[in-house]
Amino acid sequence: MTDAASLPTLPDRLSVDPRSPHHVAAVFEHDIGIRFNGKERHDVEEYCISEGWVRVPAGGKKVDRKGNPLMIKLKGTVEAFVKPAAAPDAPAA
Repeated sequence: MTDAASLPTLPDRLSVDPRSPHHVAAVFEHDIGIRFNGKERHDVEEYCISEGWVRVPAGGKKVDRKGNPLMIKLKGTVEAFVKPAAAPDAPAA
């Protein structure tokens, strides 16, 4: 079992992009979940809890002038959490 002491404290603002100043590699060693307006989102690239927004891909093949996927900012209630580790399956008897 993983005790609470080994789980990281999630920052107020976090980005998936390693070039961002808000990227913290140690946090991504665990499975992180984002709940936006009460629904779990799987496509969040960046979030800020205190300002209440998430950045998600705009969809399609739209890219910015540097070739990165185009992002949109959605405002609402943001909750970040560490997902519980799945228990390994027991071998069949």
